[in-house]
Amino acid sequence: MKEFKNKTAVITGAANGFGFEVAKECARREMKVVMADIDGEDLKKSSQVVKDLGAEVLAVEMDTSVFEEMEDLAKKALDAFGSVDLLFNNAGVVTSGSIWEMPLKDWEWTMGVNVWGMMYGLRVFVPIMLKQKTPCHIVNVSSVAGLLTTPGMPAYHTTKFAVVGMTEAANYQLQAMNANIKMSLYCPGFVQTDLHNCDKRRPERFAIDDDPYYQSASYKTGLAKAKHVITTGIPINSVAQSVFTGIEEEQFYILTHPQYNPVIGLRVKSMLEGKNPSAELFRR
Repeated sequence: MKEFKNKTAVITGAANGFGFEVAKECARREMKVVMADIDGEDLKKSSQVVKDLGAEVLAVEMDTSVFEEMEDLAKKALDAFGSVDLLFNNAGVVTSGSIWEMPLKDWEWTMGVNVWGMMYGLRVFVPIMLKQKTPCHIVNVSSVAGLLTTPGMPAYHTTKFAVVGMTEAANYQLQAMNANIKMSLYCPGFVQTDLHNCDKRRPERFAIDDDPYYQSASYKTGLAKAKHVITTGIPINSVAQSVFTGIEEEQFYILTHPQYNPVIGLRVKSMLEGKNPSAELFRR
């Protein structure tokens, strides 16, 4: 996809972080922008910023983990602008803690947004794009956490590895069809986003309650670590350009943190050499 002017972008998780940055870049490229997010208050503010950049904007408050709401998003996008040319499948959340301590609702929430929501985006928008028969592009947001593992975030790693597998497989299927849709897989490391504050955007069915876990040292330590690594990550202002360069060059893997490449390579090398994973790597 090389031409962007007057094309339509749909962006999930658009009120903050990566989604907001991409929405602003879409406006600069004279695209029509559909901004979707569960946080209605932040969405209102962010969509006004994008409008002020000159874009036609449709703001849709919705929950990507609910399939019917993803269908409704597509309907509203088509009703407003007539086509969908770019999907930035981005909405995500993070939880931390051991598998045996985390409440099941935290797993359900993380899987619902990071995996099911990503799949819903593909399931709803790919048929629309195929029917259009025009050059289209989908960017699925995973993470370097989908390419390597660490001790602290098993649920997050699980979902991000799933996104990598899902996107690679979908891309192969589209290639086999000689489809008009290209795909990219965005796998950033730590970036200065608002991800560590995602608890405030939990739907009621996943709300923090009186479960003792939420008063535990494990939960509080996880929150503190998430805040530290995100707030000390790279500035977010380079994100949109990396994404659009990937789209323009039809680049599948968009990796923005080369410092992790040796660790990713070591993981694969250890597998091929039959070596066991070792926690010593994280004690150095």
